[in-house]
Amino acid sequence: MAMTLTEFTRSLDPKMLPRILQIQSGFYCQGAVYELFGRECCLSTGDLMKIIDISITRFIAQTADASEIKLPLEYPGLFRIVSDSQPYLTIKEIVDSLKISSHRLGQPAFISANQIQLPQGSVKEKEGFCITAVTLDAQGGGHVDCELLYKEPKFSFRLDLSQEGHFTECEDDQFYTLRELAEWKIPKGRKRTVTVANAPPPKDMLFSTLLENISGELTLTPVYELQAVMQLRKSVALIPSNMDVEVMDVTEQFDVNTFIQPLSLQDVFQKPSEIFPMVADVIERPLIERHMPEDFVSLLRSEQVIIHRVYEAKRILATEIRQESPRHFLIPATYKGRLKRRPREFPTAYDLERARSDTEQLHVVATRGFDSTYSGLASVLVGDEFVVKKSKSGEVVCDGNRDLVDALTCMKIKGKTHEPVRIPMCLDGGFMEVIHDKRQYSISEVCHWFPLPFNVKVSVRDLSLKEDILASVPGLRIEEEITDPYLLISTLDLSSWWEVPVNRTHMIVHLEKSWTGGVPTSNVNSAIEEISEDSYYTMRRYVFTTVMPPPRPPKKPKQPPARPARPQPNPRPEKPTNIPASCSPKSPRPAVVSRDSSTDRSHSTVRTERTPKSPATLPKPVLQKAVTRGHSLEDVCINLPDEDDPHDYEYIDEDQLDNIRKQFHEQSISVPAKGKPSNTI
Repeated sequence: MAMTLTEFTRSLDPKMLPRILQIQSGFYCQGAVYELFGRECCLSTGDLMKIIDISITRFIAQTADASEIKLPLEYPGLFRIVSDSQPYLTIKEIVDSLKISSHRLGQPAFISANQIQLPQGSVKEKEGFCITAVTLDAQGGGHVDCELLYKEPKFSFRLDLSQEGHFTECEDDQFYTLRELAEWKIPKGRKRTVTVANAPPPKDMLFSTLLENISGELTLTPVYELQAVMQLRKSVALIPSNMDVEVMDVTEQFDVNTFIQPLSLQDVFQKPSEIFPMVADVIERPLIERHMPEDFVSLLRSEQVIIHRVYEAKRILATEIRQESPRHFLIPATYKGRLKRRPREFPTAYDLERARSDTEQLHVVATRGFDSTYSGLASVLVGDEFVVKKSKSGEVVCDGNRDLVDALTCMKIKGKTHEPVRIPMCLDGGFMEVIHDKRQYSISEVCHWFPLPFNVKVSVRDLSLKEDILASVPGLRIEEEITDPYLLISTLDLSSWWEVPVNRTHMIVHLEKSWTGGVPTSNVNSAIEEISEDSYYTMRRYVFTTVMPPPRPPKKPKQPPARPARPQPNPRPEKPTNIPASCSPKSPRPAVVSRDSSTDRSHSTVRTERTPKSPATLPKPVLQKAVTRGHSLEDVCINLPDEDDPHDYEYIDEDQLDNIRKQFHEQSISVPAKGKPSNTI
């Protein structure tokens, strides 16, 4: 039965590929152009083509006001999925609609509206579960493997494809790129609704205006493209799904093997290792990057190559130390350059604990001060030097209350002496590493001896490379050791051998015949790859999905609650007397003193409250160290904050203001000597 190519695309199940189609009504492009920009533009009636793949090339996003926006897959923004309210009535309907695999993005989560009885228990009503794998049998049946969400220990169970119910998608709080949505999250025969979570920056002139001033939900409609092999051609044709032709599925009438079988490098990697080495015809060559070595470029431009074996090789992921647009590299473990250490920066005390090593002492200098609110835990001044020891929990005293706090034990360097101190783990400061080690290391030694991430600089370039692109980089942050799939490929004369990355090389080949020649006669070359930002974040996000993330750094401890103030007969206290005019508020409202430890305690911030609180509802104040010798009383005269202000403020009545004046007057009698720091109350 003939159908339009659009209708065939909508009904196509990618699991049933390849399919052979016969053109029933041809399409002719004016000017007799057979191929334009890699897309097929002329299909004659009676032509046969084998559909080998289907992919989404772009999305059409429809807004609430029915306007349409074309979004390419390269759009750098992030999106959040709006869960589909239309339920699935059987497990088989879920399997037919969504792509399910062992990949973390291929494990959809659902809520069952009804309780499901299991041999080992039950899935309760409104309890969420995710589908982790699908198993099909020859009779058309099968089952899915599932896990309950947020259940410890894990509870796994199986459901038959025939299981009926009322299954709706769980709320998804993850962010996705358009490419990830296209690959994993577009259900067959359903619409996908999303919201914009993160738009590209304004400096991105190419994409920043696409969704400018767009808010609310977007309905995504995918635009597909078919990859096909023509009967009399080796190259792969790219056919838009909306081409105006009629086709008929004749897969049962023709032998699929009469067509060539073009394979991507990912397809080749999935082949059994026993079939290699193989001679392969290069059907589609990859793009040549400017930083690629000349020998590697000549290999990629060959019409025929030998694929010797497939394997996973170790690579070191590194990033250039630079503020704007840092480059990312994949460095082979065989890199022969020598590296010197560069100082690391640590934004918090918790990062010092993570970077601490048993093989050497961590010596740092403070680049930002911090005032400790606990008795027994040290404050930090800019320029203080510490040698980090270990972390330990212990009791400390704050405002007369004992509390259990995690602290980092350090040795504070004072000239030639070391003083043991304890720094709170919640310290929000800054530290810079002091380097004493002048030795040179190989990259494998850095990964083996030091905790990652680790900062280095190339001191001696790799002399085996014609051009070492790392030698000109001012600094590198060694981040991860990863394993990545590679093919060992050589030219037919065996003069050049290279490891070719599978996931970042777009090459289409056709396996021609087995190779019975010799083994490598020269060294296998491994190129330093400069990878894109998308590839970098993909690796950082998915390569180590089995590794548990580090615990969250401890939060800054909350101040103990103050006792409520005694009720006052006058709900709005009058303006205090004997206060300088310069610090008098515009309206007779009570004064407050901020207790925010991140600000300078010798200077308070002026705020005005829109609706003053009654003194009976305000807590009794605990006088902070806000008055410094050498400062005037105006420094602590401030107004009430807004009720929505996140800072914690203390109420001060007239009696406390009198106490402040007395203390200020007593301390102003003896002013400290010039050049010495003043003590606070």
